Amino acid sequence: MNAYEQQAYQELLDWELDILKKQSMFQKLSKRTQDKINQHIPEKAHQIITESIKQMVKTTLVGSEMTTSKASPVFESLEEQEKRVQEKLENYRKTAMVEGAGTGAGGFFLALADFPLLLSIKIKFLFEAATIYGFDTSNYEERLYILHVFQLAFSSDDKRREVYYFIKHWEEERERLTDMDWRSFQQDYRDYIDLVKMLQLIPGFGAIVGAYANYNLLDQLGKTAKNCYRMRLLEQVE
Repeated sequence: MNAYEQQAYQELLDWELDILKKQSMFQKLSKRTQDKINQHIPEKAHQIITESIKQMVKTTLVGSEMTTSKASPVFESLEEQEKRVQEKLENYRKTAMVEGAGTGAGGFFLALADFPLLLSIKIKFLFEAATIYGFDTSNYEERLYILHVFQLAFSSDDKRREVYYFIKHWEEERERLTDMDWRSFQQDYRDYIDLVKMLQLIPGFGAIVGAYANYNLLDQLGKTAKNCYRMRLLEQVE
């Protein structure tokens, strides 16, 4: 490993330790509250929400695939790749901030529209990142990997540890994977962003919350994506 790769590897180890650490009491209480809320939502509603998000994500995946350049055959160092990923992340963060501020300032219905718009921005960034790191996003398994990276970024601590294990052992685990657990995918994502998005509905406050929240959600996604792809690439270097 060169100096940059050693630094990236240490950051990866620190990130892994952060995922594996125990939940705080506040996080445990928050999770219990979310679970109780979900128990009171009718099963039919869960099915409708799950199917809606499933179709929304699948549509976004197709659109992202069509608008993402193919992976370059020219070899780049990890440092060069991550410089380009960071540039993409900064562009997408700015887009997400503008979108969040606009929908947050527009009242209830525009704030609701933020959900699919932000989802599209996040998925598109992950496609761009995967391509820069040299992975073929036209491959079905790579698109499933992208969805697991997304889920790892926006889930409860317990679920993050579960998804982390799957990503950590991707080469072995992917053999038995045929599709996403869409019920878990949508519920984890909703639980993760519910509070932020409810605050975004408050008149006169929504624009600030929307811009700030979207910036941080993209930041969280960028950090997760970098470390997930580092896991795969640095294993080859070792």
